[in-house]
Amino acid sequence: MILIITNKEDVHPTPVIKHLNKRGISVFRLNTECLLTDYEFNWQCERNKVDFYIRNVRNGIEIYGHDITAVWERRPENPKTLPLKNCEGINKHNLAEAREFLSFLLYYLSSSFCIGHHLYDRSAASKMLQLQIASELGMQVPATIFSNRKEDIVGFAKQYNNIVLKQIDNAPLWINDKYEYVFYTRKLLASQLEDQPEEAFVQTVSFVQNYIEKQFELRITVVCDDVFACKIDSQIMGAEKGAIDWRQGYDYGLRHEIYKLPESIAEFCRNFLQKMHLNFGCFDLIVTPNGEYVFLECNPNGQWLWIEDATGLSISEAIATNLANPPKKYE
Repeated sequence: MILIITNKEDVHPTPVIKHLNKRGISVFRLNTECLLTDYEFNWQCERNKVDFYIRNVRNGIEIYGHDITAVWERRPENPKTLPLKNCEGINKHNLAEAREFLSFLLYYLSSSFCIGHHLYDRSAASKMLQLQIASELGMQVPATIFSNRKEDIVGFAKQYNNIVLKQIDNAPLWINDKYEYVFYTRKLLASQLEDQPEEAFVQTVSFVQNYIEKQFELRITVVCDDVFACKIDSQIMGAEKGAIDWRQGYDYGLRHEIYKLPESIAEFCRNFLQKMHLNFGCFDLIVTPNGEYVFLECNPNGQWLWIEDATGLSISEAIATNLANPPKKYE
């Protein structure tokens, strides 16, 4: 049986589960935000035997640890709901206990074949580590600086015609729990940074790179040895929306198409994931006007369903295939 660990709002498992069901392979979906309200469970170590059991009380489906053949750790969330409410302090304590139990369980499952990995996803998200490994593997990367000193940032920026200011954590900013603000990548001149007060730098960490001219961009989704490349034409829209950060072009006719990736770049992606101890990753690359490939980042548990919908690339089928029959070298 395959265990999929995610949340109720996540639509990515749906096509993968359909592929697995067509093959007659059993699937258990664990929506972790409702761990205490929708599931009953038991992990036990006794008489030199270790096993666990989870049952979905809504539909009666159950899973035993010894039956699990692969794990897809997709998008788990911390437990949020309680079957019974108590005082605020006790509620917080009970949810904290459930959160720690879930973390323990995910670490316990880390020896299984996993797409998405509790041990490695977080460390693999480090932009610093990513840039180091990409450079070691021979890929071009942007010049980059992280700093809380204005002097460092401005001195770095003066070396280039333009720089981009990026967010380290991709989570949006919520203001008064009502208004969501997304930090998109911003293109700036060094002089624009010089005009900012010292306080704008010391109260945060600035993540700055030199701006690299683009012919187009690539979103490359890798599942074990399967590589799916999508070309994103962010530069031909005649408007700023999506030209600097293609995420802004979703609603402005941003064109996606299947791209034939050079084998050397596909092999770089595979080698990168192996160094990160991962079986899955979503890569963002730039192709310059001169045809050079530049690595930007790799999201170790990124979104891909919109790529499949836009291009027909069979990413969900590849995930299902690798969960059903893990490649020997990844076991």
